[in-house]
Amino acid sequence: MECSVAKAETWIGRATALALARCGAKVVAVTRTQADLSSLVQECASISPVCVDLADWGATEVALRDIGPIDLLVNNAACASLQPFLEVTPDQFNHSFDVNVKAVLHVSQIVARGMKARGSGGSIVNLSSQASQCALRDHAVYCATKGALDMLTKVMALELGPYQIRVNSVNPTVVMTEMGRLGWSEPEKAKTITSRIPLGRFAEVEDVVNSILFLLSDKSNMTNGVTLPVDGGFLAC
Repeated sequence: MECSVAKAETWIGRATALALARCGAKVVAVTRTQADLSSLVQECASISPVCVDLADWGATEVALRDIGPIDLLVNNAACASLQPFLEVTPDQFNHSFDVNVKAVLHVSQIVARGMKARGSGGSIVNLSSQASQCALRDHAVYCATKGALDMLTKVMALELGPYQIRVNSVNPTVVMTEMGRLGWSEPEKAKTITSRIPLGRFAEVEDVVNSILFLLSDKSNMTNGVTLPVDGGFLAC
């Protein structure tokens, strides 16, 4: 089994890569940060590293040209540049969409063409967010990218389904990565969100990884075009 993990600058991509390697997958980890790849390979030598900025269409095309057959793809690369709606600049808008939406489309095209040619099907999981369906102050562009990603996921599921390629997204609430803890450790700030989550807490990295593994696995063979909340019930209420 082959798997490509498009890794963001968070611990979700790293944890997913390691979990898939433990499951026996041959993992190709992709990120723009060589230091992250080096430490990942030190932790798990079987992982194949690819260093490229996924926002660069041409460089991505070259970097992924010869990565071999891929059966499973996790699109996790993302960025968040937060500012009030009235202060959004064209550069911030374009960069966010280049990474959060355009790169997902591009990497998925590269991988899905191979899946279609082999006729063996496959599974693609896109990392979205509860922000795709719930407005958050200062998150105008981020929310817009995740809303676009959810619809991209659905169209991919529609068009790739006939080739037995399933496409789904995972939509977490705030996740307690290192960045999440820095941003949401202040109790009063955290309470603005956790008070609206029936389970009363944010997600841990393993909560997200377990959902990704489910959607990649044969256990979800009839799950396609789904946006799966990992949010403790936030969007349900």
